Amino acid sequence: MKILALSDVESRYLWDFYEDGKLKDLDLVISCGDLKAEYLSFIATYTKAPVLYVHGNHDESYDQKPPEGCICIDGDMYIHEGIRIVGLGGSMLYNYGTKQYSERQMRRRVLALAPTIAFHKGFDILVSHAPAYGINDADNLSHRGFKVFTKMLDRAKPKYFIHGHMHLSYNHKQPRIYQYNENTTIINAYERYEFEY
Repeated sequence: MKILALSDVESRYLWDFYEDGKLKDLDLVISCGDLKAEYLSFIATYTKAPVLYVHGNHDESYDQKPPEGCICIDGDMYIHEGIRIVGLGGSMLYNYGTKQYSERQMRRRVLALAPTIAFHKGFDILVSHAPAYGINDADNLSHRGFKVFTKMLDRAKPKYFIHGHMHLSYNHKQPRIYQYNENTTIINAYERYEFEY
């Protein structure tokens, strides 16, 4: 299965310089947030694959105008061809934006999903905007990861954890791909990254 992950910066390769066929072989598109609704709607128009998304910390405008033709999985589980995908958007609370959460608030969101996760016997992909605490996050509050995400990775051992928020342009040492324990591959979806599940 070919998956395209997107986050934070609209890809000029896909949007400004789009050519027919660039998106035709995709099986799934996953947005990790902070992208214009028009951009995601454009992507959805030119692919037959489902376009899933979670909110980034700057996606308040989605409340009035969500991306058309896309599926919000924020706070939910979506199953695609047997692959169980859990979505948890937003970032750490730093200036009281509507898409920001304290550690306690995010833990409550995870607890609300616990019955669904248990019913489906776990999940295969965790999609978020923010990273997990202590795994390629930053010291400043706005880019600190969530401890509850780290616990989810330790307990559920999903195959992939896909997040955004950590711009690769901020730090050239920031890894795009990171192997966490033996089970989970972490992908920073900044701009765009295509991979095979």
